[in-house]
Amino acid sequence: MSTTISNIILVQPSCCPINASDFSKLKSLKPTSLLLFSCRKSNFRCGFAVRTMTEMVKTSAFRTSRDGDEDIRVMDVEHEALPLINGSTRSLSAGIESTLNCLSKWLVSGLFGALIIGRHDIEALWVLMGSVLNAMLSIALKRILNQERPVSNLRSDPGMPSSHAQSIFFIFSFAIISIVEWLGLNEVSLAISGIALASAIYLTWLRVSQKLHTIPQVVVGAAVGSTFFTLWFLSWNALVMEAFDSSLWVQVIVYLGAAGLCLGFLLYVIRNWFKDER
Repeated sequence: MSTTISNIILVQPSCCPINASDFSKLKSLKPTSLLLFSCRKSNFRCGFAVRTMTEMVKTSAFRTSRDGDEDIRVMDVEHEALPLINGSTRSLSAGIESTLNCLSKWLVSGLFGALIIGRHDIEALWVLMGSVLNAMLSIALKRILNQERPVSNLRSDPGMPSSHAQSIFFIFSFAIISIVEWLGLNEVSLAISGIALASAIYLTWLRVSQKLHTIPQVVVGAAVGSTFFTLWFLSWNALVMEAFDSSLWVQVIVYLGAAGLCLGFLLYVIRNWFKDER
């Protein structure tokens, strides 16, 4: 009997351990009862452990699968939202550029008026006359060159050179000269002049982004406007200023010419600028 029980204990799997207290009771128990009791108890423990681990694996797998599905859904939502965000950003940017382009002529005219009022001298009046002549030169060049715009149905008049670019660079050239005269040539005046030049370039580029002009058309307009201002401004210092100071007739001609040109340009603005807004 002892030999049989010992053999059973030796061949029992390691998952069914027997304590020393259990071994002392072996003599009072039947082998079959001991084996069934020990194995049932061990099977319960081992089965419970295996069952628990299996449930944990299943739960973990379920959670992983659920989290993976949620991650996939989040990635899909983000992937679908990106084009909407990009499209909204582009639409907002296009709307801002279109608005600035429509307001550019009023902004530049307001700046020019502020410069004329701020200086309130004969030199500013001379530049005001030059701005009107610069606009008339742009109209004449358009008719001579007769180059179409990139999208012809947006505007009926020719596009070479850009009258906006020509006027913008004429006025901003005057603004830069005025800044240097007021502040002198130093770091502050150079910084402000750089900002003014960058603003002129940006407002001119808006004509290209809105498909109202080509790049060559705005480049030619900017070059003509800057060159005409330089020549007109130098002509005052080289020729007109001395004659204006010494002759009453020259003064009368300058004042009457300025009044006539400004009145004519005002009528042109009323007839054309407000028509473009409508």
